[in-house]
Amino acid sequence: MIGLNTAAVYVLQTLGSLYLLIVLLRFVLQLVRANFYNPLCQFAVKATQPLLKPLRRIIPSMFGLDMSSLVLAILVQLALMALTLLLTYGTTGNPLQLLVWSLIGVTALFLKIFFFALIISVILSWVAPGSHNPGAELVNQICEPALAPFRKILPNLGGLDISPILAFMVLKLLDMLVINNLAAITMMPEILRLLI
Repeated sequence: MIGLNTAAVYVLQTLGSLYLLIVLLRFVLQLVRANFYNPLCQFAVKATQPLLKPLRRIIPSMFGLDMSSLVLAILVQLALMALTLLLTYGTTGNPLQLLVWSLIGVTALFLKIFFFALIISVILSWVAPGSHNPGAELVNQICEPALAPFRKILPNLGGLDISPILAFMVLKLLDMLVINNLAAITMMPEILRLLI
């Protein structure tokens, strides 16, 4: 029985985390004003549309952003955590605490999207500069708003762009100062490793 629960948790976390990533990616794509004619953007739209359509009737857009995708990401994270706790410990725990954990998890994933997009962007700048692949274009559209403030303050180094280094530092500091501190305050470390 324990093996079946472990297998169920593995499948749940793998598929749920993938869908959570797609939902949050849709929010990020709108946040950075990505080209929604890109095939990868179209995939994100089609994959999230069935759950977002009813939410849009209830949750209005704010500041030009589709807040329903952000709320859906939090709800998916909440359901994942509740089901994981139910399968692992036999209880879902305190709903308010689950909501706080979900906010922390979504914020951590939000930062990871930018972190890994920056890594991919740096690698692509070495091996395929100026590529017109839909994936490369999407990564550049995600990274550009994060790198633009650093490019304004850094001097021109003649073709060498060190703005990703500063962006990595800021993302790591946000992760250390915000995510880790909130997680330490609100949950036990062993549950944190299980859920985030």
